[in-house]
Amino acid sequence: MSERSVSKQKQQKRWYTVLAPEQFGREELGSTPATEVEQLYDRQIETTLGELRSDAGENNTKLTFKINDVGSDTAYTEFIKHELTRDYMRSLVRRGSSKVEAFITVLTTDDYRVQIQPVALTTKSADESQEKAIRRTMIDMVEETATEHTFEDLIDSVVEGRLSSAIYNEAKTIYPLRRVEIQKATLEARPEEVAAEEETSVDVED
Repeated sequence: MSERSVSKQKQQKRWYTVLAPEQFGREELGSTPATEVEQLYDRQIETTLGELRSDAGENNTKLTFKINDVGSDTAYTEFIKHELTRDYMRSLVRRGSSKVEAFITVLTTDDYRVQIQPVALTTKSADESQEKAIRRTMIDMVEETATEHTFEDLIDSVVEGRLSSAIYNEAKTIYPLRRVEIQKATLEARPEEVAAEEETSVDVED
């Protein structure tokens, strides 16, 4: 390869400013290089809620975004995942108490499929029937929230802590709770993907 070709390749590499989705205030997530625009699509960017808000107290919340659109020198993203760090989750667990988890896949009003993983931590050890009742409450409340909210609103309620607070207030009547958190929320499928899956399942049934 000639020096001119190498030089041309270096010139072609451009840096793009990556922005968070509008619901996260279009905050800058950093910059990423690419020689061709197509290389940027589906590239994932990880950050913390603390970095987005300049609040170190929020650094226990990890956010993952994926590039889904590109402008002249800007890459735009969509939300993919919200997850609490392992260290933070470990710090919440106490000896002699119970940790109740649930894995719930829901469909929002605008047909986004999302998996939500709430966790409830009790003040003392709960028995099996109490854990089952707490888990049932978490499932019912997440499903109810999804049927009444768009994808963006559902993620807002997770990130802002409204969903975990609502679950806490309801489930604490079953057994004393110390804390409720949404340890993970993951986008599983967009509306067009959900629609395609439904069409395929209908074809199979026929």
